[in-house]
Order: sequence, then structure tokens, then C-alpha cells
Amino acid sequence: MFSLHGPLTLHAGALIAAPVGVALLIDRLWGEPAARWHPVVWMGAYLGWAGQRLAPLMGDPSPPGLKVFARGALAWLLGAALVVVVALGVVALLSDAPVWLQALGLGVLLKPLLAWRMLRDEVRAVEAALADSLPAGRERLAWLVSRDVSTLDAAQVRESAIETLAENLNDSVVAPLFWFAVAGLPGAALYRFANTADAMWGYRGERQGRDWTWAGKWAARADDVLSWLPARLTAGLLGVLGATSTWRHLPSQAGLTPSPNSGWPMAAMALALNVSLAKPGVYTLHPAGRSPQAVDTARALQLAGRVVGALALLAGAVILFAAGRAFA
Repeated sequence: MFSLHGPLTLHAGALIAAPVGVALLIDRLWGEPAARWHPVVWMGAYLGWAGQRLAPLMGDPSPPGLKVFARGALAWLLGAALVVVVALGVVALLSDAPVWLQALGLGVLLKPLLAWRMLRDEVRAVEAALADSLPAGRERLAWLVSRDVSTLDAAQVRESAIETLAENLNDSVVAPLFWFAVAGLPGAALYRFANTADAMWGYRGERQGRDWTWAGKWAARADDVLSWLPARLTAGLLGVLGATSTWRHLPSQAGLTPSPNSGWPMAAMALALNVSLAKPGVYTLHPAGRSPQAVDTARALQLAGRVVGALALLAGAVILFAAGRAFA
């Protein structure tokens, strides 16, 4: 079917770019699958079950920290291995199918591992609720963030929504696609497991009555490692597509957050919009910027949409190039 050096190049290119295009198209048209079919929901179910057996209850006598850490690492590794094995099995089942069917099948399976439409709609919903009232805005924001929202004013609600958009643009779109390009469906699935584990286990101290100081440490570090390069790629895309001229400030601003990664897309978004984004008592990104207004939420969504669109265009360009080589 293929000739010259192009066979392998075309085959590999098609099985990376085409599924990305399929996944983004499904996301745009239909959004998330039902919970009972959603692999991230399944990952969360495992992590919830295991977490109840790992993290000691606050106030209970705790085993040594190293022992709790080891149990958390082992539970993470078992879950990650299961996710990768299942993904490898699915890829193996598709391997004998025609390339177009492999690409379609991989795109359908990749879709639940990314979530642009849901992220966009949730951020829009926060702004819409905030337009009704401050309590409504706080209540809607609580769907997106784990921080206490009860004392936030309108500007802080908006800042939190824009920060969440920037951070999750990486976690829910760019990073899964990056790891899909690097390691196929198993890579994307492993990243999504790691990111979900960090969201559920990666806390310093108490959460939902349990002490995660040691139990979630492995999960937090694993997510840091897997997110390191994608977070900086996301920041670069936001900077380029946002036409920001303040590149030199990005590393210093990104370093203000406790996370080694989330500060990069958040700082890039703040600089591109020329707004200040803050978590009270923790950090302030681009303090010289103005307080964000409703129009800035719309601008942030537009900029994030450009990043997703650029990824879709890149996938399309690779497909066209590969097709051109096939018929050359």
C-alpha cells in the first residue's frame, strides 16, 4: 500500500495526526461520553477506592510516613500498569485493521482522554452565573476548583476561572495530545491516569478527612514529571497565539506558583491578556496587569480556542502531507 520511505512515515503520521483530528471533532460535536463509558471515570473509581485504603484518617494513629508513601506509590503503579496494559491491548486489536479504521478507532478512544468542550463550557458557565449574582458565580466556580470560594469577590471568581482554563488547557488538551504523539494511546492514557491521581491524591495535608501528606506524594511527583514539558509547550502556544511581547517575564512569573508546571500556562495567559491573576495568600501573577473583567473571560476562551484550533490544523497538515507522500 505504501512505497519508499514514506510507508513507515505515512503509516506513523496517519496514526498520530488522524486520531487527533477525529478526537477533536468528536469533542466539538458531542463532548463527553456517558459516565458509564468514560475511562477517566473508571480511573477515578479505582483511585477513590484505593485512596480510602491508603490515606489515614485525620486524628487516627498514622503508620510511618515512608510506609504510607510506599503504599501510595504501589497503588499508583498498579493502576498505571492496568491502564497501559488495557490501552496496549486495544491498540493490538486494531493493529490488523486498515489504516483508516485504526485512525478512526484510535480517535474515538482518544477523545475521552481530552476535554476541551467541557472545559470551555464550564468556564463560560462561571461567567454567566457571575452575571446573575456573586453567590451564583461562587457556586458555579466550586464545580471547577477545590479551593474555598466562599469569600471570593467577583474579580477573584473571574481570576480563578481564567486560571483554571489556562491550567486545564494543558492538563485536559495539550498534555494528553503531546503524550499521544510521543507514545500513542498508552501514553495519553497513562498521562490522564497520572493527572487524575494528582487531582485526587496530590494534596499536602488534609482532604475530605484524610491525611494525604505521604499517601499522595508519589502521585503528585509523577504528574509533575509528565506535565513538565507539555506545560511549557502550552505556555509557548499561548504566548505566540496571544501575540504577547512580554516573553522575558514568563519564567519569573511562572515560578511564583507552588506547582512547577501550572504557573506556566497561567502566567502566559495573564501576560497575553494583560491581567493580574491571583490565588489569595499564595501568589499574584502579572501584578502590573489590570483586574480581569467579563470581556477578559471571553478573550481567554478565544485564546485557548486558538490553541486547540492550531493543534487541529497541525494534525490536518500532517495528514495532508502524508497523503501527498502516499500518492507521490
